[in-house]
Amino acid sequence: MNAKILRIADFLEYLSAERRLSPNTVSSYQRDLLQAANFFCGKMATKGHPSSQIEPRWTKLSEHNIRAFVSARHHQGISSASLSRGLSALRSFFAYQMREGAASDNPAVGVRAPKGSRKLPRTLDTDQISQLLSFSDGSWHGVRDRCMLELLYSSGLRLSELAGIRLGDLDWQDGTVRVTGKGNKTRVLPIGSVAMAWLETWSSIRTDAPRAPKKTAVDIDTDMLFLSERGRPISPRTIQKRLSQWAQTQQIHGGAHPHMLRHSFASHMLESSGDLRAIQELLGHSNISTTQIYTHLDFQHLAEVYDKAHPRANKKQDLT
Repeated sequence: MNAKILRIADFLEYLSAERRLSPNTVSSYQRDLLQAANFFCGKMATKGHPSSQIEPRWTKLSEHNIRAFVSARHHQGISSASLSRGLSALRSFFAYQMREGAASDNPAVGVRAPKGSRKLPRTLDTDQISQLLSFSDGSWHGVRDRCMLELLYSSGLRLSELAGIRLGDLDWQDGTVRVTGKGNKTRVLPIGSVAMAWLETWSSIRTDAPRAPKKTAVDIDTDMLFLSERGRPISPRTIQKRLSQWAQTQQIHGGAHPHMLRHSFASHMLESSGDLRAIQELLGHSNISTTQIYTHLDFQHLAEVYDKAHPRANKKQDLT
């Protein structure tokens, strides 16, 4: 019997301190492992670092237990992608247990998530993008929001990447921005001329945050590019809400979210260039297979063009 007992909190500390994973990635591991702990213990896991009272005896779990967990989540309607991510977290956790001598095997290593139908990401067409990005609001909030949305679409950024941009990440001369994506990987991306113009406008009023304390009204004490009205770094949730509000104002049917602008960027770039490898680099995908979903979107676009343009695409032929 293994005397050593390791908890989720120990694993999270290892991910943060030794593997130096980003806070977002560590939070994702924590969320997935707490869901598993909740299932195996039959209790509601609390937020924050879990306590030993709500964790199962991890080393007593078998492959059968892991399969039961996956099956239950699948029947709850959890997507295949989310199940795969949760299993990956469990495999990593058990591998850590083995490495530290607390477990002798990894019961999650042979379990796979059921395959699900791959949904094509929803995108906005170029007319909808133009409609969304046509609002004219010269207020501090309006300029900030327009700048954020222009940059999201111009460079195909993830939400976390946009929120994490610092002033020093911008190269005004080259018209580029340095962002840190998944796995703490850094890449340098071009910024379109329209987005650059809005960045210049935003930078001229950035420190005029309307509700910032007087002592920081002139010199905001943060080098983050985008700020809240209190002069603090803007949160990803606030960016989501602002985009949703503008989509409603601009009458974008079905609404919009930050990742939709990233999907639209990739789809429109592929339509224009056909260069999948370049788009992979721009998006920061480590595997080309992740980028290939946009080829399905591109084919969908080509099929629509064909149906509308080809003289014999829709005409019914009398073959009698």
